[in-house]
Amino acid sequence: QVQMVESGGGSVQAGGSLRLSCATSGYIYTTKCMGWFRQAPGKAREGVATIYSNSSYSSTTYAEDVKGRFTVSLDNYKNTMFLRMDNLKPEDTAHYSCAADALWAGCRRSPESFTWRGQGTQVTVSS
Repeated sequence: QVQMVESGGGSVQAGGSLRLSCATSGYIYTTKCMGWFRQAPGKAREGVATIYSNSSYSSTTYAEDVKGRFTVSLDNYKNTMFLRMDNLKPEDTAHYSCAADALWAGCRRSPESFTWRGQGTQVTVSS
């Protein structure tokens, strides 16, 4: 059973930074496809970042509106994924969730469609 628990959310002023963490258990594959998605009030879920990692290679993708500001990373030893968010904007306010996908999907889906997900953590950015 894959379990994912987020932490690190909170309130910050525009221009500030936060680092979200996602502690994972049960996702034991050497090859990993993980990511973050968010949902703002009244809006659909949207993928924020994806990280693909195997024993010799890793790659990341980002939504256009967070490129250059957000960084996703993975600590395989600690089974923890991070999302570093810099230069936060009020429009980044949302409920952020981490997710992991089954390997058969080929890491081609957006994180909000991944197989497993956590409960999420709230990020609020004030102007």
